[in-house]
Amino acid sequence: MSTTLSSIDVLILCGGLGSRLSSVIPDRPKGLAPVGGKPFLDILVDDLLQQGFQRVIFCVGHLKQQIIERYQSHKYAEFLFSQEDMQLGTGGAILNALPLIRSHLVLIINGDSICPVNFAEFHEFHLDKLASVSLVLATPEDRHDGGVVYLNDANQIESFTEKSKSIASECFINAGIYLIKRDVIELQALVPPFSLEYDVLPELVRTKPCFGFVVKSRLVDIGTPERYLRANTKNNS
Repeated sequence: MSTTLSSIDVLILCGGLGSRLSSVIPDRPKGLAPVGGKPFLDILVDDLLQQGFQRVIFCVGHLKQQIIERYQSHKYAEFLFSQEDMQLGTGGAILNALPLIRSHLVLIINGDSICPVNFAEFHEFHLDKLASVSLVLATPEDRHDGGVVYLNDANQIESFTEKSKSIASECFINAGIYLIKRDVIELQALVPPFSLEYDVLPELVRTKPCFGFVVKSRLVDIGTPERYLRANTKNNS
């Protein structure tokens, strides 16, 4: 299965300003914030390569040269950089990267969160469901924000609401990991800046076969000082 994964391009969204985290990590992009003594993006990339992916595209913006310099000479995979000169939003960042994507399917992941997943199983699930879009979903646990997703009995997504203030026990939260058909991305005729979570996914859920792949893994993100501190505390415990 790793041979199959090697043919799928990975897009890492890591171009945001990281405004909320800048009070504790002011001198680097959020993706290079150290967790357990290791840049967070290294944790993501190492897992991707170990599971068989070989081509990674970083969507870079704020302090982008630090990310480019860190990965441009990597010997064990192909790394490319979709550079943003202005804030495009998560959706705009994907559109900006389209000329670099050459695979029919693309794996898109947030560069400031991690939720361990078996990508071969996730890919097989996507194919079995004949999905246009598949999302990795986690249980809410103690979270009170995030993209809220409801599934039917076939794991098809019935609704998607980003940053809902009410998370019920029977729903799941978006882990920020997506398998998306490239031609579905190209159907989005929006002008940046725009959001994948607010402007694209809710419409795709209404019009395309979208499915949720539920995992038991914990979703960890470093988007706020509190969550960044918690990630480091758990990593060192």
